[in-house]
Amino acid sequence: MINVIPQGTVTSPQGFLAGSTSAGIKSKSKELDLGLLFSRNPCTAAGVFTQNKVKAAPVLLSMETLKKRQTQAVVVNSGCANAGTGEKGMEDAREMVSLAARKLGIPADKVFVASTGVIGVNIPVDKVRSGLENIKLSPGGGYELARAIMTTDAWPKERAVEIEIDGHRCIIGGIAKGAGMIHPNLATLLVFLTTDAAVEANFLQTALKKAVDASFNMVTVDGDTSTNDSVIILANGLAGNKAITRDTPNGRLFQRALEEVCVFLARSVACNAEGASHLIEIKVEGAISQLQARRAARTIAGSNLVKTAVHGADPNWGRILAAVGRSEIELDENKIDIYIGDICLMKGGKPQTFDKNEAQDLLRKMVVGIRVGVRVRVNPMCERFMCHSRKIFLWRN
Repeated sequence: MINVIPQGTVTSPQGFLAGSTSAGIKSKSKELDLGLLFSRNPCTAAGVFTQNKVKAAPVLLSMETLKKRQTQAVVVNSGCANAGTGEKGMEDAREMVSLAARKLGIPADKVFVASTGVIGVNIPVDKVRSGLENIKLSPGGGYELARAIMTTDAWPKERAVEIEIDGHRCIIGGIAKGAGMIHPNLATLLVFLTTDAAVEANFLQTALKKAVDASFNMVTVDGDTSTNDSVIILANGLAGNKAITRDTPNGRLFQRALEEVCVFLARSVACNAEGASHLIEIKVEGAISQLQARRAARTIAGSNLVKTAVHGADPNWGRILAAVGRSEIELDENKIDIYIGDICLMKGGKPQTFDKNEAQDLLRKMVVGIRVGVRVRVNPMCERFMCHSRKIFLWRN
């Protein structure tokens, strides 16, 4: 069983501390913009990073850190992406790591670094140095850290759940930031996850990748993939359980719990997209594979015509049909079903009579559900994709 922890955050698991400060990196000096996430014990780590060929210095450095799979902390700033900054950017990222390691009393190769904000600007290392001195770590610091990583976000995104593994209470917590430059490509946004469960390293990496594919990689807002996208998880084992491995009941339970946290955070990101007026959830049923189901869902979600139809409360199912048709999945046009909510617009490839006013009412709601059945196989693969209908017709990350 997976239980949601009320007001849970990234420091809900045992042994994790966090702290934040206003270092003056953002233009508004009183805003939180620098933070630390720290585990009292060394952690097994996993990470997924952007596939944008232009990677920010913090991403490149964190990818190197991940190779050791043993870490203990994350230092992160908002207000400056430290991307497109050349060799100086890498020097600055290394300096951030060194400063954080010195404060925490741990080796520099056990510290991840992440940055978000304006591209092409050098990070003010002096402000980072003085800011780190002011940070006080605490078990309740996760709430401030969730705010410190925000840029154009309207609210912080936090989640924690608990599960039982062989009699041990294990918690998974997480925070995320992102309201723009959001499109699936391995990872999106900045996401930090923690758990006090003991998890075998290879399984942790596999579980994270699968959870990201089921959540953050199923969100599109504007079609852009950031230079700084990072999803990192730390597992310190303080729950006292035997290390969780793949292909076991405990492994499957941990996977479901991790996906629950990631899906919640991903949905929060989609709801918080810049200028958004709707959350559109697309569900594709009956595809021959998960890959094809996701391809169809992503094509529908990425269609500007579908988005504008939702924004205008226009139940123009032809736009949905056209998007499915160009998704290049295997289908039979005589077996396609299209629904908005519970209203059937097309059944078996044939248009259906429906109440237009009722359909328009559904499209005016904040959360709009679109379901498409292609009925290619008896045991259908199903995928859900989340995107936004904006107040304007520009869809960008």
